[in-house]
Amino acid sequence: MNKRIKVIYGLLFICCIFSSISCKKETGKKENGDILNLSSYNEGSSKELCESSWFPHSQTPPPEEGKGSPFDTISTTNAIFHQWSWQKFLWLTKPISSKEREGSKPLFLDSKRLLQVNSRMQPVEQQQGALLVLSDTLQAGSSGVLKTNPAYGTSGKETTVFYSIHSDVTMLEAAEKFKDSILNGSLKKNNLSAFPVGSLELKVSWVATKAIAEKDLSNYYKTTAAVTRDGKDYVNTEVAMLGMHVVGVVENHPEFIWATFEHNTMAPNYNWKENKASSDNELLLFQKGVTSGIDGITWTGTSAKEKYKAFDLFQYGVPMNKGGAFMETSQEEPINFENIENINLCVKENLKDVWKNYFYNGSIWIDTDGLTKNQQTSLITGLAKSISNAYPGSFARGSLNCANATMETYTQTFQDSIQQINVSKLVNCFTCHNSISSNNNSPLYLSHIFRDYIKGEVDGKSLDQIELEKSKQELLDYQMNRLK
Repeated sequence: MNKRIKVIYGLLFICCIFSSISCKKETGKKENGDILNLSSYNEGSSKELCESSWFPHSQTPPPEEGKGSPFDTISTTNAIFHQWSWQKFLWLTKPISSKEREGSKPLFLDSKRLLQVNSRMQPVEQQQGALLVLSDTLQAGSSGVLKTNPAYGTSGKETTVFYSIHSDVTMLEAAEKFKDSILNGSLKKNNLSAFPVGSLELKVSWVATKAIAEKDLSNYYKTTAAVTRDGKDYVNTEVAMLGMHVVGVVENHPEFIWATFEHNTMAPNYNWKENKASSDNELLLFQKGVTSGIDGITWTGTSAKEKYKAFDLFQYGVPMNKGGAFMETSQEEPINFENIENINLCVKENLKDVWKNYFYNGSIWIDTDGLTKNQQTSLITGLAKSISNAYPGSFARGSLNCANATMETYTQTFQDSIQQINVSKLVNCFTCHNSISSNNNSPLYLSHIFRDYIKGEVDGKSLDQIELEKSKQELLDYQMNRLK
């Protein structure tokens, strides 16, 4: 079969998938002769979205996410994704002991539940006297190193932000099976496989407590980490948690739900109505004063274009136009925004421990309502890098410029100015986390740690080779996104 015919067949296959999806969206059970709308993402909620069963925090149960859960349906609501995100975060941060007290070890740092891994999904060897090891300082997209505002901390010096990665047993065991299947030839690198429900990975940002003002230190979760650079000279250091990505698979969503949380006193939101970000006080990532435009979240190669002026480009990751109106996207607003605000207020009112000082900054997923398992994974691979598209009619849902001020500080936009940002140039988790890995296509590659695990375990590439390849691809992706 010649190349031209293969391309035609490929396009026809994708068209068939999208045609089938479209039909499923428009056809449902009839009531009084009218076709019911199966896609209820924009359904709002007038009640408080957090549940009484989540509290006290020491007893938060894990969210239902498999068969029989709210996701086991052909018609979901926007609210259930936000509820899963907050309940999962509460479950992960609940104290191992039955008492909510200062210094209690949270569940996500319990090695019986989750393991700390490196960027190639390999277990990190823990050090005596510490709950985690910190050596990674690169931002998402390898775009710089985040430094704190020296005027805010007790040391009077800028301090580097570090990152840890954690994964649960469900995901690690599945990854090993997929790797073995690729090695023995029973699974091709191009495939429609997906991680099972319950698979979970976290990325967490940390900083030495000396970077934080003494008056605010009690508002952060703190622990001891073995901090090292280039794998040398471990030093046990008290660190504070700044933010967390919670990324998990639920029923009918093999693309994962990508949720993010931040501490509430680190940085301001950009004010789109007044075209500025400002603070009357010194903050961890933002020096007292005002900035206009995106220089504070733009990396120049050696430092931020404007140092100590980091901010969240969009509150809750919900895109806005200059002037302060919600941008017209694939996710109707203000319902999504109001649901996030609703659940944040509700949770804060019910928490009594240090975690009340962290807030949910949104999440992103795709519309898979009414699709079979095979159609869901075919949609992911068919969309490929366009899975992140946010314009009306696209499949992305939730916070369509989802980002974390401590992890995607310098990749919240790929544009040169605030004026260039529009619905076709939004950036979110799916911008980088899509089904493409080199020339291969699979839902499995949405996880970068699995992608790099395969490059190491199957392709035999060294860590340096993987990092070099990653940097080249990220530079290419950066350039392509700027040209959108």
